[in-house]
Amino acid sequence: MHGFLLLLVQIAVVLVVARGVGYAFRRIRQPQVVGEMVAGIILGPSLLGWVAPGASAALFPAESLGLLSGIAQVGLLLFMFLVGLELDPRLLRGRGRATALVSTATLAIPMLCGGLLAMYLYPRLSDASVSFTGFALFVSVSLSVTAFPVLARILAERNLLKTNLGAVTLACAAAADVGAWAVLAVILAVVRAEPGRGGADALPLWATLGGTVAFVAAAFFVLKPLLGRLERLHASRGRLTQDVLAGVLLALLVAAGTTEWLGVHALFGAFVIGTAIPREREFVRDLTERLEDVTVVLFLPLFFASAGLRTSIGLVSGAEMWGYTALICVVAIIAKFGGSAVAARAGGLPWREARALGVLMNTRGLMELVILTIGLDLGLISPALFAMLVLMAIATTFLTTPLLEWIYPSRLILSDSDADDAGDAPTTVVVPISLPSSGPSLLRVARALAPPDALRVYGLHLARVEQQTVVDLTEGTPPAESPLAPFLAAAAGTGLDVRPLDFVSRDPGRDIADVARQKAADLVLMGWHKPVVSESVLGGTVADVLRHTRSDVAVYLERSFKPWTRVLVPYRGGLHDVAALSLAQRIARTTGAEITLLHVVAPGADAAATRESFPDNVELRVVPSGDPVEALVDVAKEGFDLVVVGVSETWGLDPSPFSVRHERIARECPASMLIVRRHAEAAHS
Repeated sequence: MHGFLLLLVQIAVVLVVARGVGYAFRRIRQPQVVGEMVAGIILGPSLLGWVAPGASAALFPAESLGLLSGIAQVGLLLFMFLVGLELDPRLLRGRGRATALVSTATLAIPMLCGGLLAMYLYPRLSDASVSFTGFALFVSVSLSVTAFPVLARILAERNLLKTNLGAVTLACAAAADVGAWAVLAVILAVVRAEPGRGGADALPLWATLGGTVAFVAAAFFVLKPLLGRLERLHASRGRLTQDVLAGVLLALLVAAGTTEWLGVHALFGAFVIGTAIPREREFVRDLTERLEDVTVVLFLPLFFASAGLRTSIGLVSGAEMWGYTALICVVAIIAKFGGSAVAARAGGLPWREARALGVLMNTRGLMELVILTIGLDLGLISPALFAMLVLMAIATTFLTTPLLEWIYPSRLILSDSDADDAGDAPTTVVVPISLPSSGPSLLRVARALAPPDALRVYGLHLARVEQQTVVDLTEGTPPAESPLAPFLAAAAGTGLDVRPLDFVSRDPGRDIADVARQKAADLVLMGWHKPVVSESVLGGTVADVLRHTRSDVAVYLERSFKPWTRVLVPYRGGLHDVAALSLAQRIARTTGAEITLLHVVAPGADAAATRESFPDNVELRVVPSGDPVEALVDVAKEGFDLVVVGVSETWGLDPSPFSVRHERIARECPASMLIVRRHAEAAHS
């Protein structure tokens, strides 16, 4: 097989395995990035090379790995740029003592413990070709890193972003990440200055350190104003043009090339330029949306495969080697957890939140793998130690979700989120309206979500005109014949902050998502008008909105306009079930309705034990059944006025074009239905 064809086959195999294993890990409520890291190991000598060495040698011959690694390194540059882009300095404002203490402790204590661990490991896992200073510094920084992007996804999936814990954790992780990469830059400069390690053209240590400081200063005082011009051009055009994107990528390449020449690492330059990008909200979002998908779907799996091909777990053999691995894991977990938790408690957080923060800061994920690869390339760690540290990275990230659930259960997170919401800015709801008759019904749902003074509603009508370009979004008064007219008439005199939007669109699904993004919507509330037997409830425009929007989405199927007095919420603890329960509790607070929580358990399960896991302000109904959809349909017929249900296969609500199980619940449920999808599930972790 010739070179280019082989490369295409390699990329295809990597994508298939990464998506498949990543999907399997999502099913067990793990970040997809953990599954993709495991997929890389599966494709390497640890599994494929062990089970089918012939197939492994044919698919990944040694002479082809350089090109695959080169492509992966380009993807890493984009990823590190996106990491810097996500680190908003505003996260650090107003977080006070807890952030300062935790961010310092979560960096310093693991580094100290790493130094002590290095003293034990150096004579056993290294040799004279590596200086103890370089070895100890690298082991120290590898224990101190936190994967900010993975952590942010976990916080979103756990509904923690709006809690005090989530805000403090993000701020601490941001500060710790900046500190870790600054320390790593110094370590790389010191190591590459060692005789025989930097090459003949390596700069002296003073030049590397001085040049790095000058580069960082230039990035923020010279490049940032130039990038500000690109941001203003983006604002004037109203979109991210190819010229603006080219300018940003050119700045990224210049920064990466500069730090590589200085002897630090190209990834450090990409990270710094990402943090230097002007923080105008739409500019950052458009850059992220344009670059993130291809980076996380294509390039990162290639990096995981490249790293996995260099990871041989077979090198970790015998009780002694596995003992070293266990020691590394224990020290890594205790150093991060203990240091972060004690510092958070000293900073004023309650013990439960302090322990949860300690667990979250143990999320190492992809960032750890990036740093380990740098260490392996420089020869600071042996392939055996590399494999041990990769196992540590996977283990600590894998443990984050179950440990967090144990320390800070979902029911407590939900109650804290609701308490925090009470003091937040008004809840913003975007209501797309297609048929005039649906407007009053959807307004009724929106009004039930919050008091009038805490609610802002955008009534949105998109006219589909195929031969006309999409016009700019403008707020104003729609014409009397607009489908928005009944909606606005129903809102008159209610005291609601209702704002109409009426414009032409070629792609309503994408444009609804764009409106939700521009208006910072908390919820997109849509109606259902087609007969259920002829088209999927979650198909058509609804499917497009689910695919593209980053806000929560709810689809309302009205059966009756009578008042809601009894609300049924099927609940199995999934992400969307939590969102459905939260929405139902909002409705109950506004309307006085009673909530019944339907928890379907396997026949023979201990029903009494499950009652302790749910909020006290709802009535719990535990039903043993092997078919959750059957149980939900039966209970829904018992006089409920509204069923609020999360999107999931469990309840027969799967937005797959090949799934029709949802048609049964939509047909047979006599009550009105509100189908809820939480946005965080679609985000890559």
